[in-house]
Amino acid sequence: MLTLLGFLMIAVFMFFIMTKRMSALIALVVIPVIFALIGGFGLKIGPMMLEGIKSVAPTGVMLMFAILYFGIMIDTGLFDPLIGWILKLVKGDPLKIVIGTAILAMLVALDGDGTTTYMITVSAMLPLYKRLGMRPIVLTCVAMLALGIMDMTPWGGPMARAVSALHLETADVFVPLIPVMAAGALWILFTAYVLGKKERKRLGIVQIETSSLDRLAVREQAAAVETGIQRPKLLWFNLLLTVVLLVALIMEILPIPVLFMIGFAIAIMVNYPKLEEQKERISSHAGNVLAVVSLVFASGIFTGILTGTKMVDQMASSLISIIPHSLGSHFALITAITSLPFTYFMANDPYYFGVLPIIAKTAAAYGVSPVEIARASVLGMPLHVMSPLMAAAYLLVGMAGVEFGDQQKMVFKWALGLSLVMIIVALLTGVISV
Repeated sequence: MLTLLGFLMIAVFMFFIMTKRMSALIALVVIPVIFALIGGFGLKIGPMMLEGIKSVAPTGVMLMFAILYFGIMIDTGLFDPLIGWILKLVKGDPLKIVIGTAILAMLVALDGDGTTTYMITVSAMLPLYKRLGMRPIVLTCVAMLALGIMDMTPWGGPMARAVSALHLETADVFVPLIPVMAAGALWILFTAYVLGKKERKRLGIVQIETSSLDRLAVREQAAAVETGIQRPKLLWFNLLLTVVLLVALIMEILPIPVLFMIGFAIAIMVNYPKLEEQKERISSHAGNVLAVVSLVFASGIFTGILTGTKMVDQMASSLISIIPHSLGSHFALITAITSLPFTYFMANDPYYFGVLPIIAKTAAAYGVSPVEIARASVLGMPLHVMSPLMAAAYLLVGMAGVEFGDQQKMVFKWALGLSLVMIIVALLTGVISV
């Protein structure tokens, strides 16, 4: 019963947001409550929802101050030189812009954090897309795919959890996956090429002379300075502050929410010392903050009910139980394939600490090593990053002004292709056994 309710809940949720019959915010709250009532949980729903909200509270705080921090950096003009340099390099060619987006996103995503990846990539590239009339959903698609492979790094959440849950050495799991990730990167560049060709066909190559770009940049900068928003004299300070913040994030000197809070406080005090200026800048970004953070807390309700009702546990057990014993020796491949739905409708912790040990124990009975199971479990990451339970996904679409349902439809086939390519390469290179 719970298994059926769980799968139906996810199916109904996806149907309503992809057909735009409900916004993601409303669907994340209303649909799980209805299904929990159908399951007979009644008064237990409240504590489940609160538990889910508590679990995403640090993420919500982090995103709020991350949006404010990078919003301030955009206001000061930190990314303008990068945008100008990219525009000169690509010379108005949408194809080059999309490929450049893919490369930038993969480089930034090396830190394994979805929030910083999306914030930096969108901040740098969205003005360029808007200036040339390109579709922002192309940007969000490529950025999400990039995170899908870079989230497999040892310092990324999934890999760290898989290694920890199965008590393995990080190098044994990760190093053999490097060629697989390289193949995934090529698939992303292929995707960027296809999407870029479509944009070039739709818009053509916008002929922009370098001299015109220089005049445009000077004119825009002068206008921004006149309004009192940009801070060109503080460019190097803002760049240093951002680099220090990113290094601190990677080194985990302090909890990520705390780092963004401190970074934001320093940035706004130095760049906008007057209280009225600070209020104005915060107010200008309040819309983005509300749109993203509200979705994060709503996703906590969805997760809380899915976990608290034990629907997610029953769904996992049901999927594992239907695997025939005759396929036991192929458990690594089966784990890779089942990681696609598992990591999509489950958060990292329940999957890697709850389901994966069960899979590994079952696989061991058939002679399949835990190392292979760990490697196979992260190959579904391209679908995981587009999950409605992934807070950073809401940040991405919120910043770019893209509908969540449209993003799901756009990314799904490319993300599925990316996972399948990595699974095939993993089989061919012996990273996982047939």
